[in-house]
Amino acid sequence: MIGIDARFYGSASKGLGRYTEQLLNQLAKQDHENDYCIFLRKENWSTFVPPSPKWKKILADFPWYSWQEQLLFPSVLRKERCDVYHFPHFNVPLLAPKPFVVTVHDLILSRFPTVKATTLGPVRYAFKYLMYHLVMRYALRASAAVIAVSEYTKQDILKEYSIEPAKIFVTYEGVTHPEVARPKKNILQNYGIVEPYLLYVGNAYPHKNLEGLLRAFPDVRKIRKELSLVLVGKDDYFFQRLKQFVREQSIEKVVFPGFVPDDDLQCVYAHADAYVFPSLYEGFGLPPLEAMANGTPVVSSKASCLPEVLGSAVVYFDPRDQRDMIEALVRIGRDVSLRKELQKRGYERVQRYNWASMAEKTKSIYTKIHGS
Repeated sequence: MIGIDARFYGSASKGLGRYTEQLLNQLAKQDHENDYCIFLRKENWSTFVPPSPKWKKILADFPWYSWQEQLLFPSVLRKERCDVYHFPHFNVPLLAPKPFVVTVHDLILSRFPTVKATTLGPVRYAFKYLMYHLVMRYALRASAAVIAVSEYTKQDILKEYSIEPAKIFVTYEGVTHPEVARPKKNILQNYGIVEPYLLYVGNAYPHKNLEGLLRAFPDVRKIRKELSLVLVGKDDYFFQRLKQFVREQSIEKVVFPGFVPDDDLQCVYAHADAYVFPSLYEGFGLPPLEAMANGTPVVSSKASCLPEVLGSAVVYFDPRDQRDMIEALVRIGRDVSLRKELQKRGYERVQRYNWASMAEKTKSIYTKIHGS
């Protein structure tokens, strides 16, 4: 039996939720031999429906990164006596049963350890930071295998932690391809979006560099006055702080639609003039690939893993150079032939990333560990 910590399951949990959701969906299609035990929270309990009698779900309503996760979750895991466990994020309980596989998406807390990236006070954040390193070190060293979502992330792990390179497997994430190439536009009205617009989808953590994008945007509008900037993401503490920044700086034509479900998000992607990804650090970078799948040109930071993942299908800029960012955004708006070329390259690029392939490789890792 394979046990999977699916407490992040669902698109509301951002990239981790999408990764977990797609992993389970694809394993259900591919694996008709193994039994699966899926650990869920109350908030996503009804969302996941076991696809066959070989799958069962167990309530594990323990908050992420909490003392309950560390002290109470292990007994729930152990009770199921799984042959191998998979934690799709680094937050493995220190008392978790073995053997287990852990997926590491990035080392963001190591690379950007700042109080600005948390709602906690300095003392509590310092404790959290220490716990992060303790848990991450344990997860990497005690695991039977580590899944890294890019070669960049693998090398980042090896630089930061002393572990055996042979047990790290690079397994790229996938892209969900839209069923309809160009959805109807009337969905945009519901979110207060008016064309033409630049688009960002994701969270508003400091390393995403959205303040940098907002500082550049007024200069872009000097050339394209009709343009607006749409920042899609759950209206949490970080987006609230970003809204305050927009008010303080009197930045016009910025739209905050909040969380947009997948069915509507396809339309929002498809009708954007360009998708903008100003991030300072990523482990994989899924949103720009989703934009490509919807035929949207991408303008991206050239930081961390992004050149590896996005290849030659985007216009790059230095995320710490505001002038470079402005020039890239102006260029994508002016050059029609460039936009068409990027659409073509984008469609070709996303063919490399497939959720079915990701699940197949992940299952092969389970097999190497417990032999079934």
